[in-house]
Amino acid sequence: MRRIKGKDTRPELLVRRWLWSRGYRFRKNVRRLPGSPDIVLRKYSVVIFVHGCFWHGHETHIHIPKSNTEFWQTKIMHNRERDEQQKARLRAMGWNVLTVCSTASAAPKARALCPCPLYASYTATAARES
Repeated sequence: MRRIKGKDTRPELLVRRWLWSRGYRFRKNVRRLPGSPDIVLRKYSVVIFVHGCFWHGHETHIHIPKSNTEFWQTKIMHNRERDEQQKARLRAMGWNVLTVCSTASAAPKARALCPCPLYASYTATAARES
């Protein structure tokens, strides 16, 4: 588990390159905000989280290991609860929260499978707030 990176992951780098190439300037891993968002677009009041499907329990991609199953189910459930709490805190502070699934920024085949691409996450968040 020590090889698992918390920041500057390949999917995160892809999202950041995409944003930078389109003229968006941002801060990364802002620790003073709840959840330490991966990307912060202060000018637009937008924070972006790039989540790994396993660690954040995305239904389509979730695969619980066969050993120590109870531990992993509990851990992933707590991760999801923590994610929702952090998003709620950010929204209360006036931030728009986007979540990008790590596979959404990967190969085109994976993009088609992932239930949480950038635009879907944003529209779902906007719809809940309305």
